[in-house]
Amino acid sequence: MNKHIKHALIAFGLSAVSLASQAQVAVIMGPSAAPITKDQLANVYLGRSFDLKPVDLPEASPLREQFYKKATDRDQSQIKATWSRIVFTGKGQAPIILQDAAAVKKAVISDPKAIGYIDKAAVDGSVKVVFSLD
Repeated sequence: MNKHIKHALIAFGLSAVSLASQAQVAVIMGPSAAPITKDQLANVYLGRSFDLKPVDLPEASPLREQFYKKATDRDQSQIKATWSRIVFTGKGQAPIILQDAAAVKKAVISDPKAIGYIDKAAVDGSVKVVFSLD
């Protein structure tokens, strides 16, 4: 097989694996919630707006890292610094950290102001997708 074709196939294969490992992130709220914009979402998760109560997945969750990168264009260390500053100055409370998608769904169902994110594959009829980060 031609050396260039072989390298192209390897590169394509690695790209496909990378894309497969990227989950689709669904931003969810209770069933009666209205859709939101990316700016509104970023403002909630960056502590610029306190209209909604953000809930988070654990720091070790790959979905959390993907969510923040897509929703706020920031990485985990920048998010941590942002919330440390907000909490230190008394301007707000950091998002509540929940252990998994089931806990996030339970939180948004029980509080109409709660907003969270989960893998799109975990969405069911109990919650409403208010924004998608593909």
